[in-house]
Amino acid sequence: MSFDPALIRASFAVVERRADQLVKYFYVHLFAHSPELRRLFPKELTEQRDRLFHALTQLVLQLERPDRLTEYLRALGRDHRKFQAAAEHYPAVGASLLAALRHFSGHSWTQEIEKSWTEAYTVISQTMLEGARAAAEAPAWWEAEVTERRRAAADLVVLTLRPDRPYPYTAGQYLSLSSPRLPRLWRSYTIAGAPRADGTLELHVRRVFGGQLSSLLVNDVLPGETLLLGPPIGDTVLDQRSDRPLLAVAGGTGWATVKALIEQLARGRERSATVFLAARQDADQYDLPAVKALVAEHAWLEVVLAAPEDGAEREAAVDLLRTGLRHISDWSGHDIYLSGPPDLAPELADLLVELHAEPGLIRYDPAPLTARSGRPLSSSEWFLTPRAAPWAR
Repeated sequence: MSFDPALIRASFAVVERRADQLVKYFYVHLFAHSPELRRLFPKELTEQRDRLFHALTQLVLQLERPDRLTEYLRALGRDHRKFQAAAEHYPAVGASLLAALRHFSGHSWTQEIEKSWTEAYTVISQTMLEGARAAAEAPAWWEAEVTERRRAAADLVVLTLRPDRPYPYTAGQYLSLSSPRLPRLWRSYTIAGAPRADGTLELHVRRVFGGQLSSLLVNDVLPGETLLLGPPIGDTVLDQRSDRPLLAVAGGTGWATVKALIEQLARGRERSATVFLAARQDADQYDLPAVKALVAEHAWLEVVLAAPEDGAEREAAVDLLRTGLRHISDWSGHDIYLSGPPDLAPELADLLVELHAEPGLIRYDPAPLTARSGRPLSSSEWFLTPRAAPWAR
């Protein structure tokens, strides 16, 4: 890499606290200078802006880890084929990104910083295009029929989908999903299970406050409807060469990831697995029949349920998780998988490192914060709100 990652990171810190304004400026600039690109984006951009800054933050966080950055960018390029993103669109996006960064950096912006960002974006765009070209023979998206819809909780449904073509994925990966009712609006959901012989997929969808697509899926979508699926993505997958014991920690619909991993583990060589499954209350343990069936079938599997009394705050469920993990004070030598609300995994990863887990054996996929997550909205909140990671991880 020819650019300076430290310089990029330092300049990004200057504009990070004004993320909301920066991303709005980016889109205004992009559509003003390249109005033909507006058709590639959803009508309502509020959630789209969050996703953009999430991706940008991920890039900055991984700049000094070139192997992971390259893998992430190639996957991003493959995934962006569903947006009909083409090579000729990338320069306009880069120009608008630089314009937004320059505008919100003020007097701290220098020629050296601009040169470094320009070089970084060149690497980013070229690597994404490599990923897109490598996947040129694969579908940009799949059509999938909803074959079953089960209400698992007041705000949660389990959907069974049948893709129109084989959908190759690895247990633990997630996909992006869209509905023709909300064109060009895509959201990510983990596939809840290992690959099935009949080719169907299971998704666990919880309604998110203010979420257009999640509300549609939970409230309105019925069997017989068609949804669109983007390519599989994510690296929270089993290390098939490992014989280490496994620890999986899940909160809420993070169970979907763990369910997939346990099903895949059962198909290979057996090794002990411990699962901590947290919910805000007993009623939120929405897939207990499946949990009990897996425990009954596999002697090597132990599941610990953590749910505080009804009416307790979310933090009470997280405290139960912390207590349970600390009860076994040494997690060294374990393959560790974390999934759940966006801020849960990095917090638990820090705790597990304190409990002697090896950082290189901890896996989780970054998840963008949503409106329900209460991201900071003003500059003062950025400074007053403690956070272990940038807002849109």
